[in-house]
Amino acid sequence: MKTDNIEHEGVILDIDSDYISVEIMNKAACVSCNAKQMCSMSEVKAKVIQVENSGFVLYEKGERVNVLLRRSLGFKALWISYLIPLIILLVLLLALSAVGVTELLIGLSILAFLALYYFIVYLLRDKIKKEFIFIVEKLDK
Repeated sequence: MKTDNIEHEGVILDIDSDYISVEIMNKAACVSCNAKQMCSMSEVKAKVIQVENSGFVLYEKGERVNVLLRRSLGFKALWISYLIPLIILLVLLLALSAVGVTELLIGLSILAFLALYYFIVYLLRDKIKKEFIFIVEKLDK
């Protein structure tokens, strides 16, 4: 059965009034995920994320939980972090090559445009952060 969420099991490291810090564990479930080839989670042993604390459910430090993200947001993250930069790289490479620009200038142009792109993403980080909402749920016992 397919779910509409990407799930990762984790352990709660810290809890405060605003956020819950969860260390996500790399586990065998990544093997069955459709996006495993493009997901950076499969390359990391553990990653700490901040999940907004709703205050409606009580959690304890050290408790094992599931961290959920809507699958559509996972694909949006894939576009923002990998596919748009790849498209920028290819368009610039082909366009500048067709015009007859030297390889050095092509390489520098690509680096400059990618730096500009990631700088814009950095400036929009608060807006992007509001879209990517992680949810913590208790594991079934």
